[in-house]
Amino acid sequence: MKTNINASLLAAWLGLFGTLASLNALGNERHERGMDVMNHLSGGAGQPVLNALREDYPFLAESVTTYALGDVWGRTGLDDRTRQLAAVAAFAAQGNLAYMKIHAGYALRLGVTRDELKEVVYLTTVTAGFPRAIDAAQALREVADPAAD
Repeated sequence: MKTNINASLLAAWLGLFGTLASLNALGNERHERGMDVMNHLSGGAGQPVLNALREDYPFLAESVTTYALGDVWGRTGLDDRTRQLAAVAAFAAQGNLAYMKIHAGYALRLGVTRDELKEVVYLTTVTAGFPRAIDAAQALREVADPAAD
C-alpha cells in the first residue's frame, strides 16, 4: 500500500513538473513575442520606460512584455497603423500624455501622418473635451516637431 502511495505522489510531482515546464515554455514564447513587438514598434530602439521597469519592478516589466505586448499588441486583428491610432486616441482621451507621445512616435515611425494624428486630437474634443484635446495637441507638437521641446 505504501508503495502505491509513493508511486502516486511521484506521478503527481512529475505531472506538476511537466505542467510547470510547459507553462515556462509558454511564458518564454509570450516573452519573445512581446520583445518582437517592441522591436517592431520602436524600430529596434527598445523602450526606455520598460527597460527602467526591469531594474526596479521586474515582475511588472515582464507582465508588460508578455501580456500587453506579447498577448495584446501581438494580435493580428488590427494593422499596426490602426492599432497605434487607437492607442493615441485612448491615451489622449485619458489625458495620459506621456504614453500618448510614445505611441504617437511609434505611429509616425509606422507611416501614420502628422495630419492623421491631428485628426485624432480633433476627435478628442468630442470624446474627452477641449482641455484634453489642447493638452494632446501640445504633447503631439513635441513629438511631431522635436525642436518644440
